[in-house]
Amino acid sequence: MKKLLALVLLATALLVFGLSRPALAGDAVNGSKVFSANCAACHMGGRNVVAAAKTLKKEALEKYSMNSLEAIVHQVQNGKNAMPAFKGRLNDNQIEDVATYVLEQSDKGWVK
Repeated sequence: MKKLLALVLLATALLVFGLSRPALAGDAVNGSKVFSANCAACHMGGRNVVAAAKTLKKEALEKYSMNSLEAIVHQVQNGKNAMPAFKGRLNDNQIEDVATYVLEQSDKGWVK
């Protein structure tokens, strides 16, 4: 009985901690400021004024495999299509902060 209980507790812990998003490394408060100054013209409220379907909403980030810190950092650094590269304009910490902010806002539905 003790082994069964231990197994159930272990499985529960793995599910709870394994399915949650890991803590993000960036500073979302600073990321908000960087976003407002550099990204909001095209992405206000998580929208995309250039490619309407490719928003920063959680569903779109998942659909286009952009729902990780690494993917967003890469996109911001290198740009793609109409989005300019921000490497050189923003430092690595600012880029990580804005990526953290985007992920947090997508989880909240871009509602402040």
